[in-house]
Amino acid sequence: SGPVGSAMLMPEDPNATIIMLATGTGIAPFRSFLRRAFMENNPDYKFTGTMWLFLGVPTTSTLLYKEELEEMKKNFPENLRLDYCVSREQTNAKGEKMYIQTRMAEYAEELYDLFQKDNTYIYMCGLKGMEGGIDDIMGELFAKDGVDWVTYRKQMKKDKRWEVETY
Repeated sequence: SGPVGSAMLMPEDPNATIIMLATGTGIAPFRSFLRRAFMENNPDYKFTGTMWLFLGVPTTSTLLYKEELEEMKKNFPENLRLDYCVSREQTNAKGEKMYIQTRMAEYAEELYDLFQKDNTYIYMCGLKGMEGGIDDIMGELFAKDGVDWVTYRKQMKKDKRWEVETY
């Protein structure tokens, strides 16, 4: 469960959508989520939902567990989405470095819809610097409907649907 107790535990709902935002070694708790969902043979738990990992690293040589992740994706294509954000090697259409929030912007409307569903859980682990960029993109999306993102995020936290462990 990590240094903060129960914050990084998977939701009990096996049909949940779990969005994982990780930089570098911040992938550690999500690797355990993925292994539980896709590799363990647990008769009491069968994951049927969707997991979506956004993994941010500076270079492809620093992509941790890439082969393992790709194998899970191959075996569970309907349940696992992987998006790598390689800041020193990838750019978006505007030529901006590919950080997690840059990649998320490519799926902005889909993520906006998912964030509003009661069975979507968002977990963030890794460098604290990613928080601001993610707040920026989500703030813009929620503002279009007149919703204050910070207030919404706080409610998600109360509902145990928004967990952050950054450093």
